[in-house]
Amino acid sequence: MATEKKPDIAQVREQIDAIDNQIVSLLKERIGYAKDIGRLKNESNRAKWDPLRERQIYERLTMMNKGVFPETALRSIFNEIITSCRLSQKKITVAYLGPEATFTHLAGVKYFGHSATFEPMESIDDVFSEVEKNRTHYGIVPVENSIEGSIFNTLDSFMKYKVKICGEVLLEISHNLVCRSGNIEDIQTVASHAQPLAQCREWLRKHLPHTPTLPVFSTGVAAQMAANNPNIGAIASSLAIKTYDLQVVVKGIEDYRGNTTRFLVIGDHSPSPSGADRTSLLLGLMDRPGALNEVLTILSEEDINLAKIESRPIKGKQWKYLFFLDMMGHIEDEKIRRGCDRLREICSYFEWLGSYPCHENAGAVTE
Repeated sequence: MATEKKPDIAQVREQIDAIDNQIVSLLKERIGYAKDIGRLKNESNRAKWDPLRERQIYERLTMMNKGVFPETALRSIFNEIITSCRLSQKKITVAYLGPEATFTHLAGVKYFGHSATFEPMESIDDVFSEVEKNRTHYGIVPVENSIEGSIFNTLDSFMKYKVKICGEVLLEISHNLVCRSGNIEDIQTVASHAQPLAQCREWLRKHLPHTPTLPVFSTGVAAQMAANNPNIGAIASSLAIKTYDLQVVVKGIEDYRGNTTRFLVIGDHSPSPSGADRTSLLLGLMDRPGALNEVLTILSEEDINLAKIESRPIKGKQWKYLFFLDMMGHIEDEKIRRGCDRLREICSYFEWLGSYPCHENAGAVTE
């Protein structure tokens, strides 16, 4: 009996090519249906993004996959597909803390995919301003880091500008020391944003104890400086290495692993419930004993999970503060709505900043 002949590399590659051709054909078919959905929603004046529907898609695909294809990669691939199909209905612009290749830029690409148009801004304040004035559809800003805590510039901007939070994204941060030559001996100054410098302070103290650091507006600016000056090293993202043609001196110089930054997507309105949401508030308390305890009591009585609370001073008013609260749930959920109604009655200031899908359920907002 003749033994069965195993396929050679060329034959297997032919099969892979055939699958790739089929994938492209199906993608073309999918984007056509997406455009049909867009037209139907325009006719009925419905929002183009349905968070609950998107969450159900990811759950169905994960269950169907059964762990065969890496789940993180599967979600990333379909996020790009879904976003690209939705953006075929309407192009969007996203403001971010620039220049190119900052971690905020990376977070924007992770959230919106590569099909969006990204507009770099010089400051977080500028991102808020562009969104409030409707010069861009959305903005993306860092709000807290797992090691260094809250980004106060972002919190303060919520006190100045009228925008709504539309979504959030978590980005694992890995810091690279880069320069033009790739040689640590050439580095006479290390430039970066204040947060990365703080997150790498122990590594810098140990390996470059006599090298001064230079805080700048963003990691992208630091990468630009390193590209233009052979004696400047930058702490920057992996995207910056490609963008500015830099060489890696040392990878992963952050002092703690698991370094993660949470980013918020801002726009002019929040999406409908996804079933796994977060609501953010900005509160001012009455000037009386127990005012904060009253807030916490209401949340407890309504069985509302408080995920975060942070105070910030009100500019121009000594010893006066506003409180940022993150609660689990959507403003349309009965207990969240009821709790917010009660908070309005006892607070000197109340602002709903938005309700939006939690990061593990977040898809790109492009309605």
